[in-house]
Amino acid sequence: MSQPADPADQPAQGLKPLPMVIFASRWLQVPLYLGLIVAQCVYVFLFLKELWHLVSHAFDFSEQQIMLVVLGLIDVVMISNLLIMVIVGGYETFVSRLRLQGHPDQPEWLSHVNASILKIKLAMAIIGISSIHLLRTFIEAGNIGGPTATNYTATGVLLQTLIHTIFIFSAIGIAWVDRMTLGGTSKGH
Repeated sequence: MSQPADPADQPAQGLKPLPMVIFASRWLQVPLYLGLIVAQCVYVFLFLKELWHLVSHAFDFSEQQIMLVVLGLIDVVMISNLLIMVIVGGYETFVSRLRLQGHPDQPEWLSHVNASILKIKLAMAIIGISSIHLLRTFIEAGNIGGPTATNYTATGVLLQTLIHTIFIFSAIGIAWVDRMTLGGTSKGH
């Protein structure tokens, strides 16, 4: 007696019209990813502009000003990394395979990306970006109430710290729910 073929092994060409249209609708995300690539270009321009600002004022800036500009550069790089994760990981997960197997520049994380892992990676990247912003805030907040003007208030610093803490708890919650749904067999990525 022969066993019936696994439906997952069946080609997609046998789809009825409505499921075929629904499945093809994933391609509507391509302009979104292309828009994020344009945003990536804007961040490259911002990085180069800030780098030039740092280099051209290196002799004029205090150590604190240099640290703030460098933290800004790190922030731009982390946001850029977040964009790459969303563009590459999202396209691979939700639109179509990139077929990069064997390519020497294939990101290591891409070989085991799925929606759950992408969510956790994004949450960790957002925490990293928030950490940089919070560090910049703490550095500049040292001038609160002092002779040098600052854009921060004690309430603003407290709220930013609270929001950062919420990001951390959210990431822990996402990872915990992911681990529960996989029955505790999730490997760290």
